[in-house]
Amino acid sequence: MLLAASMLTACGTPETQQGAKETPNALEGTWKLLSGTLIEKGDTTVTDYTQKVSFIKVINGSHFAFLQHDLNKGKDSTASFSAGGGAYTLKDSAYTEKLEYCTARDWEGNEFHFTISIQNDTLVQRGVEKVESAGVERLNIEKYVRVK
Repeated sequence: MLLAASMLTACGTPETQQGAKETPNALEGTWKLLSGTLIEKGDTTVTDYTQKVSFIKVINGSHFAFLQHDLNKGKDSTASFSAGGGAYTLKDSAYTEKLEYCTARDWEGNEFHFTISIQNDTLVQRGVEKVESAGVERLNIEKYVRVK
């Protein structure tokens, strides 16, 4: 009798199993960076990421990764490649990245706190990047489009 009760409880009803499913995270997916705005010490720099360079961010249920490279395949003075990633947390619109891996090694181990908004297939991420060891403290605003 105890065994039968245990089995029924473990299996649950379809309603219980349905309730156990997680809500889909709209942030998950692959995102292509369109533009980035950096505001540091009163100076504003806007970068168009649809020209000369490509940048994507991939986000799953627990981690993010980003990859950036020049579009000339490293064959001229614009040659560049950078990458990084780590764990993240998301609560409502508060998005925090814990950078565990990065080609700029002095950025590793830092947390970055952002506010995000998603409208249709557009993601806007806004927050202060502060890396004391690199002398960086700036507002970063990034606009992404979902890769389909």
